[in-house]
Amino acid sequence: MGKGKSWVLVYLLTALCVLLAACLGSRAVTVIAENTPVRREHCIVIDPGHGGEDGGATSCTGRLESAYNLEIALRLNDLLHLLGYDTRMLRTTDTSIYVTGDTIAQKKISDLKERVRIVNETENALLLSIHQNQFSDSRYSGAQVFYPNTPGSQQLAKQMQTALVSALNPGSSRKSKPCKGVYVMEHIRCPGVLVECGFLSNLEEEGRLRDRGYQQRLCCVIAASAIQFLTGADSADIM
Repeated sequence: MGKGKSWVLVYLLTALCVLLAACLGSRAVTVIAENTPVRREHCIVIDPGHGGEDGGATSCTGRLESAYNLEIALRLNDLLHLLGYDTRMLRTTDTSIYVTGDTIAQKKISDLKERVRIVNETENALLLSIHQNQFSDSRYSGAQVFYPNTPGSQQLAKQMQTALVSALNPGSSRKSKPCKGVYVMEHIRCPGVLVECGFLSNLEEEGRLRDRGYQQRLCCVIAASAIQFLTGADSADIM
């Protein structure tokens, strides 16, 4: 797809998402999405990182990462459904998905293994794992995409990183990178990316990540990049 056509898709998705939110409310698009009859070849697995006992990082305002991840993942799920894509959410509430374990450490290990199991058992899967970043120096900001060592993942990450910088973080020098030391990403067998949507330690960016409109635009860019990767079609074909 040419660069111009790919950005037509991003902006059309953004306009659609904002219009639906304004007319129907923050999550009412689910009603439409669940009744969209078009189905695609792939199933997009959406992983809201952490959850339940594992809250992840804590933002500069005291909010847990797991809450940001879930909000963004739910919006992303709605948007992809509306566009006719089969999706699978690894969690839809503030819960962990462990199946065994007595201690928090044991439950976390079980949770990670269960996420891997679900992803690997999903036919024609593409994984989009949603996370937030944090650093001791509050100056750092910007979304960053990480990829596992599975076919196509590096290409997807590069496309998505470019789109995120251009649409949401102009001037950012962040590049996509291999994902190291993350259990889920090291054990999946399908294409996928881990998206660190921004830095919870940066007060300005944390405010954007809590904003419904910014979450919608973020989801539009993620969705557009995933669809471009899966289909290679132009915006007219996808819409």
